Amino acid sequence: MNNNVYNDIAEKKDAAPVDVKDRAAVSLEPKKDGADGKKPKKSPLALSLFALTLAVICAAFFTLGFFIGKKFGMKDALSSLESAESSQEEKDDPGWNAPDYVEYQPIVKNEYSRPGITLEEVNGVVVHYVANPGSTAAQNRNYFNNLAVTHETWASSHFIIGIDGEVIQLIPLTEWAYCSNERNKDTISIECCHPGEDGKFTDKTYDSLIKLLADLCREYDLDPRTQLLRHYDVTEKPCPLYYVEHEDEWRELLADVAAALTASE
Repeated sequence: MNNNVYNDIAEKKDAAPVDVKDRAAVSLEPKKDGADGKKPKKSPLALSLFALTLAVICAAFFTLGFFIGKKFGMKDALSSLESAESSQEEKDDPGWNAPDYVEYQPIVKNEYSRPGITLEEVNGVVVHYVANPGSTAAQNRNYFNNLAVTHETWASSHFIIGIDGEVIQLIPLTEWAYCSNERNKDTISIECCHPGEDGKFTDKTYDSLIKLLADLCREYDLDPRTQLLRHYDVTEKPCPLYYVEHEDEWRELLADVAAALTASE
């Protein structure tokens, strides 16, 4: 045996033996990295799910921020509207010698409900119904006023008569109201509240309407038989509904206005 082989055997005999438990630990311990020593790559599916989750979270935060901003923006806009409304009420004139039963609550000037266009002549009065059963005069007045902020539509009226007979004037009679289509340019408009779907006015609403129509006929020298109109007479829209479906009731209403006008002369 040569010296090199003898030395190898001696080294192996002198080496410390490996414990069986240690061998098991060495052989069974999983490798944290890949077999080649490199970190394993994430699957495309996992990356897609992560990206989708991140996108959903971002969208949720964006939507939440949008609605919070919109809510506070609307609150600020309504606050500004109230301030402008208060300031304007001190300056506005109703545009006629309004009787005591008429409460003047002008809405703010804006392109959606009070454009400020001059009403150069008055050739009639158009009667409407609000088509919102049970709503009050104040609620309808505020709806028209808030169009300055909501921009939902173009609509308004010179007057609103409530279920309890209260009369609110919203717009001076020297300006247009957005109520009677092509007749906005030469008529005054009156919206009437009603309790039911049929659109019939309460006795208090009816009495206030007769009184107001008679006063307007007197103010503008109008003939109640020919210059008092329903919205239906302008556009054929079924408004005021009850007095479109009951022609005899409308004729009686006109007769009551003529009688009230005669009685006050």
